Amino acid sequence: MVSRIRKLGVLTCLAVAGLACAVPSAAAAGADLMITEVYGGGGNAGAELTRDFVELGSTASASLDGFSVQYLPGSPSASSKWQVTPLSGGIVSGGRYLVAEAKGAGGTVELPTPDAAGSIAMAATSGTVALVRGTDPLTCLTAVACAADSRIRDLVGYGTAAVREANPAAAPSNTTSVSRPGLVDTDDNANDFGVGDPNPVNTKGETPGNGTPPVEARIHDIHGTTRISPLNGQKVAGVTGVVTAVRTFGSARGFWFTDPEPDNDPRTSEGLFVFTGSSTPQVAVGDAVTASGTVRDFYPDNPATSVYQSMTELASPQWTVVSRGNPLPAPTVLTPDAVPAALAPQIGGNIESLPLQPDKYALDFWKAHESEVVTISDARIVGPTTSFNELYVTTKPAENPSMRGGTVYTGYDRINTGVLKVESLIPFSQRPFPQANTGDVLIGITSGPLTYSQFGGYTLEANVLGEVKDNALAREVTRKQLPSELSVATYNVENLSAMDAQEKFDQLARGIVENLATPDIVTLEEIQDDNGTTGVGDGVVTADKTLRRFTDAIVAAGGPRYEWRQIDPQDLTDGGAPGGNIRTAFLFNPARVSFVDGPGGDAVTAVSVVTSNGKPHLSVSPGRVDPTNAAWRSSRKPLAGEFVFRGRTVFVVANHFNSKGGDQPTHGRFQPPTRGSEVQRAQQALLLRRFVDELLAVDSHANVVVAGDLNDYQFSPALQTLTAGNALIDLINTLPVTERYSYVFEGESQVLDHILVSQAPRQVDYDVVHVNSEFAQQASDHDPQVVRLIPIG
Repeated sequence: MVSRIRKLGVLTCLAVAGLACAVPSAAAAGADLMITEVYGGGGNAGAELTRDFVELGSTASASLDGFSVQYLPGSPSASSKWQVTPLSGGIVSGGRYLVAEAKGAGGTVELPTPDAAGSIAMAATSGTVALVRGTDPLTCLTAVACAADSRIRDLVGYGTAAVREANPAAAPSNTTSVSRPGLVDTDDNANDFGVGDPNPVNTKGETPGNGTPPVEARIHDIHGTTRISPLNGQKVAGVTGVVTAVRTFGSARGFWFTDPEPDNDPRTSEGLFVFTGSSTPQVAVGDAVTASGTVRDFYPDNPATSVYQSMTELASPQWTVVSRGNPLPAPTVLTPDAVPAALAPQIGGNIESLPLQPDKYALDFWKAHESEVVTISDARIVGPTTSFNELYVTTKPAENPSMRGGTVYTGYDRINTGVLKVESLIPFSQRPFPQANTGDVLIGITSGPLTYSQFGGYTLEANVLGEVKDNALAREVTRKQLPSELSVATYNVENLSAMDAQEKFDQLARGIVENLATPDIVTLEEIQDDNGTTGVGDGVVTADKTLRRFTDAIVAAGGPRYEWRQIDPQDLTDGGAPGGNIRTAFLFNPARVSFVDGPGGDAVTAVSVVTSNGKPHLSVSPGRVDPTNAAWRSSRKPLAGEFVFRGRTVFVVANHFNSKGGDQPTHGRFQPPTRGSEVQRAQQALLLRRFVDELLAVDSHANVVVAGDLNDYQFSPALQTLTAGNALIDLINTLPVTERYSYVFEGESQVLDHILVSQAPRQVDYDVVHVNSEFAQQASDHDPQVVRLIPIG
């Protein structure tokens, strides 16, 4: 199968979109008889089929007596000659005609019985094939000359072919062909042909292997009643339906069609996606089509190891438009009660073989409506527009709403099943994707087929897209600390390096000054080295330029001249973007607080607790917590610092635990999903807690602040370790549930960032300052937070 990324690309020259395309003047002599597929990899290394072939098709019954198929190398010289295979017999309307060519030494699968045979050894990746009225070899060697030859009924150049219609088709390979999925010819090979699995069909409808004709099937037969099609991998024919949507751009083009005569089983979808690769399907919404092809349960990665769900589709397709302008089947209206509250059966494994229960489980409901048209109206946006031109809405407005219009994630077993991703099938040149913030509303009807993506799960691919009502969500501003209060903030600044544009520094600086009200201490996460990711393994680990630009920007924004403390990591040891050498760091306002510098801290020296006059202090400051422990492998090490505020010592630890990369998705085929990354965070939390316990063992009234991006939820094992026995208080839990979030992922407002404090400080006042995660325009993908407190001494 041809791999592809299911993201929408740039609109190209598409006749279907009404754009102008160059067409050779003589190429449209016979639109009824055409080349439908070319494969030159037969018998080559890696090929399954033993022979090359050319397949023909026609929109009307026609005789091929006296015709020929001819081949020219992709880069012809002056001495190049066309090779000829004569044809005989005929072809019926909508049928196929198979011409076998040279047989190679490899492959294991024979073609079905060909209707004509030759011995032309076609190149796998580049060449030109012509359907010619007559058997005399052509003499033209250029695209212009061939366009003027009236004997040529159709011509296909692929790869780097010099002789082609307006543009050559993409290059196939030993294992792929170029094929015309529909019997439509726009005289642009690039537009009409896509690359995909070889699918030779003869006049009897036979396909490779045992010669058995395809299975006659309806769409609901193809889907069946589980997540995997009962016809997966089989060729089907006679599949009927009405086209409901077309994807005309990107690398995963195709169309959706729906059977207007459904069965009575709510488990079986009546919609199907027809995948045409990079070829734009020449169909329109309302066309009634009859299709054939190979049923595939498509995974975005290796099917044997994928953690995602599959999407059932028709690959290597062929179809005939039977009629146009037909009424569309009624869509499924997503009311607040439509999607079940329970996510999926929690069996501790793969749920693909289980019978669907769409009235009981949300993932089953979505799968039972896969590729059908679904409709929402006046839907609240719960995840802002991303850089991938997508946003998230909720079909359940009463489901765990946040105070600002999002949907709050409150527990592993409490997935918000009303959340749905929305993308657009409308070319962005016609309508740019809307820029929306959390809490805005997608007014009116939004409608389109339902698909599945590894990025966000089930997705409404809108060919009808509502308008965004801006609800004027404001970026929050916290209050200024009182003179008697120490304020400590934490901020993940998303891979900040000296190589970034000044605008990013300025936005982050304004956040420090205006939104966070110039905290006394700021723990920073994702500070990169001075050349960021531009130098991988170059030995550059310093971050002075990065931090200097940041502190200069804060001054320019009207803030104080912060000082910084940090420890350079060893090169390529702390994870993050390759070459970036991200680390945590402290900023502090020397006019308000002093830093106790204890020399000796470096990347591998562990900070320890020492006692002086019965009080705890740090052996090195700043210092890293147990940095050589295996728990920190390829991860950031906590940075501990000793501060003094109004004569009182305060210990602050800046953190950035390992990421959630590698965890199984909540919408995947394994339920419940395995959260493998939790193991390392649990180990990291244990080491951090031991360090805090050492401080509190010397002085149970020590002022301790643990802050940063812990990459985990307030109900996770890691946070349970840190808060056990109430030695540390996770301040996120002191907020109302509707305010417990610092990050928005796939439409779920959730907690990744934390500030924890020991029992000693008084008058603790805590605030998550929502300035990023809910907005399409962000300085970072995390929201900062701040605590104001009065240390005891």
